[in-house]
Amino acid sequence: MAQIYISLGSNIERHQHITAGLDALEQAFSTIQISSVYESEAVGFAGSHFYNLVAAASTSMSAEQVVQVLKQIEDNNGRVRGGKKFSPRTLDLDLLLYDDLVCEQPVQLPRNEILFNAFVLLPLAEIAADSIHPIKQVNYATLWQQYDKSQQNLWPVEFKWTSKLS
Repeated sequence: MAQIYISLGSNIERHQHITAGLDALEQAFSTIQISSVYESEAVGFAGSHFYNLVAAASTSMSAEQVVQVLKQIEDNNGRVRGGKKFSPRTLDLDLLLYDDLVCEQPVQLPRNEILFNAFVLLPLAEIAADSIHPIKQVNYATLWQQYDKSQQNLWPVEFKWTSKLS
């Protein structure tokens, strides 16, 4: 079983789409662990604030299969493809880590955003503090401590999601 970490983000009907994304991830991967939910300003474009978090799961799927599942969940939640890279999103799901796999296809792993976006690194450090970044060879808690927190503003928000499996 591979340990995977997935970032979730939404700035359109945020609560609805994050909840739907978590429900779909739980359906696809059974047990998931989630970080706190953080609100952050849009990065790369002027837009409404995002909700962001990271989910962890174990899977016997290949990385390529996981990416296909994530794309299908996005599509099921009204994701519009082919638009600008930096634009509003109903639901954005990115595979951040697949065990210690380092690759460029089917997606870049580990995902580069881990090192550059507070809204990815903080929730990842929260649920995988002692895990080691496969390229940097530093744990995520240390990467968060070293991160220049003046670059991006984010703050925790009250968010209720209840597992359907519990």
